[in-house]
Amino acid sequence: MDSIFVIEQLLNGLGYGFMLFLLAAGLTLVFGIMDTMNLAHGSLFMAGGYVAATVHTQTNSFIAAVLAAVAVTMLVALLLELLLVRRLYGRDHLAQVMATFGVILIADDVVKAIWGPSPLMAPTPAGLTNPVQILPDLPYPSYRLVILGAGLAIALGLYLLVNHTRVGMLVRAGASNRKMAELMGVRVRGIFTWVFLLGAALAAVAGALMGPISAVEIGMGEAILIPALVVIVIGGIGSIRGVFIASMLVGLVDIAGRAFLPPMLRATLPPSIAADLAPALTGIAIYALMAGVLAFKPAGLFPARA
Repeated sequence: MDSIFVIEQLLNGLGYGFMLFLLAAGLTLVFGIMDTMNLAHGSLFMAGGYVAATVHTQTNSFIAAVLAAVAVTMLVALLLELLLVRRLYGRDHLAQVMATFGVILIADDVVKAIWGPSPLMAPTPAGLTNPVQILPDLPYPSYRLVILGAGLAIALGLYLLVNHTRVGMLVRAGASNRKMAELMGVRVRGIFTWVFLLGAALAAVAGALMGPISAVEIGMGEAILIPALVVIVIGGIGSIRGVFIASMLVGLVDIAGRAFLPPMLRATLPPSIAADLAPALTGIAIYALMAGVLAFKPAGLFPARA
């Protein structure tokens, strides 16, 4: 296990962390600001992946694929917010969980009816197929570098939007005291809709970017939704800064477990035992991280209302 391998895996962990951030940022805004638990957020991620893969295959334009994924996913999210989520504001979290879980089941069947049960293989953009020599002995996939750059740029833009713009001020006002904000003339219902659409757009971008490095398939939203929820708990509900830091931690822990743990176990244990033990320990690593954080910071690392 040389230093080049370690650096490569750390970069992979950061890339996965940025994808978790894009998904968890929208989810924590909806939950932290609107007090609405939306389990269907993972289905919006899946929709972005399917639309982007389809458009990219038809047009050979990755930019067009990402834009189409954002547009279609935001339209779906708008219908979802108008027809269902708006009726859940103010309801207890159990009702929200049950209703949005039903959306997951419906979304999976709709995707199966449109695209079929087989996974889609999204092509890598033509100009990003060759590696980039970032170190003398480390050629790194250029597409993964684009993911790192895009994730960092979106994280910075989202932080500035929420914390240093008038729109962000209105969002925080509606989240802190909805009745007072309405008395001051703030259209809180419209702000909630805007926040929901912003979260959907972030989920669509994450789905579009993940397509070329993983299969686009039914249930992909549920698979990444659990780590995203862990990120929100670790970072603190409603905190963009907390979600960003927690995403990086979870991404690094997950990739470290997958890359470094198997060879370490094979060096000390019989191969058959190591083969069974490594995936199990990797699977519980992020939950152990969450438990460790909550033991010292029950509200998360950076709770929005500390």
